[in-house]
Amino acid sequence: MATNPCRIAVLVSGGGTNLQALIDAQSRGEIPHGEIVLVISNKEGAYALERAARAGIPAVVITKAACGGDQEAFEDVLLAQLAACEIDLIVLAGFMSILSKHFTDAYEKRILNVHPSLIPSFCGEGFYGLRVHRAALERGVKVTGATVHFVNEIPDGGEIILQKAVAIEEGDTPEILQRRVMEQAEWILLPRAVELVSEKICKTE
Repeated sequence: MATNPCRIAVLVSGGGTNLQALIDAQSRGEIPHGEIVLVISNKEGAYALERAARAGIPAVVITKAACGGDQEAFEDVLLAQLAACEIDLIVLAGFMSILSKHFTDAYEKRILNVHPSLIPSFCGEGFYGLRVHRAALERGVKVTGATVHFVNEIPDGGEIILQKAVAIEEGDTPEILQRRVMEQAEWILLPRAVELVSEKICKTE
């Protein structure tokens, strides 16, 4: 672990499988320049909160509804929480809210997302979760994969950091393919990208 590791917040909405991959990688010493110090969920009762609790990571719930349904107010509360915890790097791990330029500009090249396809294929607004894998199977592509990229105001539009290909196999369903892409690409790439960016942040500060 670096003397002053990069302080990481993970934003979640659901089960938190990618959060768990990061927690496991951190426990194996694979993110020496970073430390997950905060988990934020925009959904009450998200199982990711249980994963954070088990790992001893502080977690908070910030919902758009609690901010009067206003996106800018929601993002301002998020930004205040991140600032209070002195966050250096944000990881979106199944975070089901598109962030505006107002938010992304505040953490330029400090927000990472993992997307379950080889961008620029099957990405952008409306492509998330099983929809991505269903689209890949319907198109008949032979190879899919995952991409970790920086986040800007364009859905899946930020600079690519890492990609990994995953073969599509005979008899794949969206659910089977989703699991293989997670196991063979997402859970490998995301900790690796987090370490790459954390190390860079550590060296510039």
